[in-house]
Amino acid sequence: MEGAEAEERRLAASLTARYSDWVVEALDELPGSFILTDPAMPGHPIVYASRGLASLTGYPPREVLGRNARLFQGADTDRAAVAGVREAVRGQRPHQVSILNYRRDGEAHWVLLHLAPVFHASDGRVLHFLAVQVPIAPPASRRRTPPCRAARRPVVFAACREEARVEEECPCASHAGEVFVDVDKRGQDAEEPRVASEHEKEKALSTANSIFSALNRYSKLTGLVVCGKRCDSVGIPALSSSLNLSLGRIKQSFVLTDPHLPDMPIIYASDAFLSLTGYSREEILGCNCRFLNGPGTSVEVLEQINQHICSEQACTVHLLNYRKGGSSFRDLLHISPIRNASGKVAFHVWVHLDEGAKYDFNGLTPEVWQLGAVGAVRVAVRSLSASGSLLRPSQ
Repeated sequence: MEGAEAEERRLAASLTARYSDWVVEALDELPGSFILTDPAMPGHPIVYASRGLASLTGYPPREVLGRNARLFQGADTDRAAVAGVREAVRGQRPHQVSILNYRRDGEAHWVLLHLAPVFHASDGRVLHFLAVQVPIAPPASRRRTPPCRAARRPVVFAACREEARVEEECPCASHAGEVFVDVDKRGQDAEEPRVASEHEKEKALSTANSIFSALNRYSKLTGLVVCGKRCDSVGIPALSSSLNLSLGRIKQSFVLTDPHLPDMPIIYASDAFLSLTGYSREEILGCNCRFLNGPGTSVEVLEQINQHICSEQACTVHLLNYRKGGSSFRDLLHISPIRNASGKVAFHVWVHLDEGAKYDFNGLTPEVWQLGAVGAVRVAVRSLSASGSLLRPSQ
């Protein structure tokens, strides 16, 4: 009995030590079915389960605490969907997928799983993973299929401890490899996969935003601030006042990233970019530009961007991105390397344009308008790099 009580206190401390003792009460008041897991604890256990989880899955919160989230999957859960979740956990990035889960009584049901890491705002550590489950309504014409009660196999949310990621480039620890090899697709024909509607996707994102708001509010009481994207400004070089002044005169929406630092972080953001996305400068300095991505962002386009960056070439793409408030926008994005006076790439400039907004381009095309921003940045960097004043003297 003492061991069980000690385990309960250990799981509770995963939340209360970081967000204050009041956070559980605040989360209990939020609607929806969701859990929080702790990747730093052995087995990557569930440390919080919402009241809405019971009505969706049949599992009372106390029954899932301390267990791995794989308990919701089973024999007919799609292997590819599970692999996508696994990769998102490894990569510490948000992910949305339609997946076949199982209720406590063994009945299969389709849900939209919205996964999101919870980051320590100052050092970029992952504190928890948030997993929101939204039921996917069947088409009106589809008959209800009998519940699948086949024996379930454990999959997904394998333990990803920090030391394991460092030592083996983020492979999941414990028995994760075995279950991913062993899982098959037997029974997938039992019911046609469902596709989540836009309303269901928006509901999942809205629920996640409400949870992050509560976590952020109560984390401040402990002196810790959390966010839904990696925000690590430690070690980010400070630009010189002269370069900041020159860049501040450029009215377009853009950021500068440093390709010589790990994960190519943002080191400058224009006022127009902050207005476009809703973020403050403090929230995004040190972040990789992927924090704008979300459900529906094209993986193929992101790969195209990576290829051009690696080859030090400019590119223009159309991308679905997201503002801080969760609303999406079609982003006309131009990325170009910026070279210093010696010809070496010093930064990359990312010029963003909301294709759904109205702008006065003074008779120019949007693409030419963006190139104007690139040219202005290039002039500022080259002229100041010749005098060695790109960074503050103390740097």
